[in-house]
Amino acid sequence: MVNQFAINLAFYMLMPYLAAHLAGELGLAAWAVGLVLGVRNFSQQGMFLIGGTIADRFGYKAPIMAGCLLRTGGFALLGWVDSLPALIAASAATGFAGALFNPAVRAYLAADAGERRVEAFAAFNVYYQAGMLLGPLVGLALLAADFRLVCTVAAAIFAALTVLQARALPTRYAAGAVAGSADGGRGGVLAQWRQVVANRPFLLFSLAMIGSYVLTFQVYLALPMAAGAALGADGTKVTSGLFVLSAAVAVAGQLRLTAWAKARWSREQAMVRGLAAMGLAFAPLALAPAGPWRWHTVIALGALAAAVVLLAAGSAVVYPLEMDTVVALAGNRLVATHYGLYNTVSGLGITLGNLATGALWDFAAAHDALWLTWAALTATGLGCAGAVFALARTGRISTRAPVAVAV
Repeated sequence: MVNQFAINLAFYMLMPYLAAHLAGELGLAAWAVGLVLGVRNFSQQGMFLIGGTIADRFGYKAPIMAGCLLRTGGFALLGWVDSLPALIAASAATGFAGALFNPAVRAYLAADAGERRVEAFAAFNVYYQAGMLLGPLVGLALLAADFRLVCTVAAAIFAALTVLQARALPTRYAAGAVAGSADGGRGGVLAQWRQVVANRPFLLFSLAMIGSYVLTFQVYLALPMAAGAALGADGTKVTSGLFVLSAAVAVAGQLRLTAWAKARWSREQAMVRGLAAMGLAFAPLALAPAGPWRWHTVIALGALAAAVVLLAAGSAVVYPLEMDTVVALAGNRLVATHYGLYNTVSGLGITLGNLATGALWDFAAAHDALWLTWAALTATGLGCAGAVFALARTGRISTRAPVAVAV
């Protein structure tokens, strides 16, 4: 938990300000800034499967330490180099670092939590969101001195994490001790991947959940654009407030929402209702009237706040159950590889979803019909909920027993 908090603290104290540094202090063209940021995203999302495979074959501790060590170097480079090739290399290193430790961390947590995986992932998300909440604030304070100081402190946090992991992280999930790693290793990497890809219930669940990740990402895309369209220059301040509000809801409400949902619904019912809530989060924005009248700003702020709160609450209900479902569908075998493929699928879905959302936004704005964007996002959430409901009704994502996976 502390490890993930520190990872997010260091990451979010730097990343929100990287684009401004590249374009401002270094004077890079917009295409170059986009390239640097895109390389980081691709090297992480596109390499999750590799990171998960490494974790299942060589144990969980090694890729966690390697990822933190690699991000130490990558973050240090981002602050002290100014040539485009060096920046691209640093960006790729930081992205691949995330691909190394993210699947391993989640698999480690799932293995250690035993029967209390849902509660463990709920607590994990509290620490995760707390790092996201405090990181930008710490980064902003350090930025008053110098961007290089931000990068140096962030790199130092990852260096300290690497040392602490070497000393304190148990080695009981080392190479050969991970469930499913031994037989996966005998057949080689391709056999290991075939084993995961042959798990049809897992693949169907991965595809069904893509919409939830597209919706979650709108805190970075559609909601900031809506704030700018409604509030002009003040939209940037409102966007910062939306980030804080989203993280605060998760930190304050995650454990309560998880316990509340478990007490009232089955696992599948809770996921379906949480996904539906995430889709309905965008309904207030579709219904909010537009126009240059004096209450427009108040209504726009209220709709944005309602969207963020409902989106964060729905995500808080879904996340721990979703992570637990991945483990159950994996049958406790090659768990990190399953997480790696799951993250890769969701990452590709986010990319395509963002392209579609951006194109729809441009079309809707040109025709003075922004409600189309919000209606489409609402439909995405309801469609995602419907897909999970259908999988549950047909027994494809039952978590009562391990899933037999054949090569």
